Amino acid sequence: MNFVSVLDYSRSFFVLILTVIAGVAAVIALIHAAIQRPDAFPAVDRQSKVIWVSILVVATLFLWLFGLLGIFGIIGIVAVLVYLVDVRPRVDSIQNKKWFRKV
Repeated sequence: MNFVSVLDYSRSFFVLILTVIAGVAAVIALIHAAIQRPDAFPAVDRQSKVIWVSILVVATLFLWLFGLLGIFGIIGIVAVLVYLVDVRPRVDSIQNKKWFRKV
């Protein structure tokens, strides 16, 4: 086994780990969106709950089926990050929640 093949295996393993982390984050975001009250999303000037759950279902499927490499993986991770960074904090704040616990 030469040095180049070791680097290829290391890179493949690293991408696999990142893909699994992104897939788990997508599932967490999907669960979070699914258990929220439907009126919380329009209250913070975001798309409806049905739209966000649909987006996150597609993003989760993209990440688990296609991984991070490729256009579908990039679309999936962007959708999950937008939800986790922008929508989730606003939905939680309007409901006086911090992640899955009440404050």
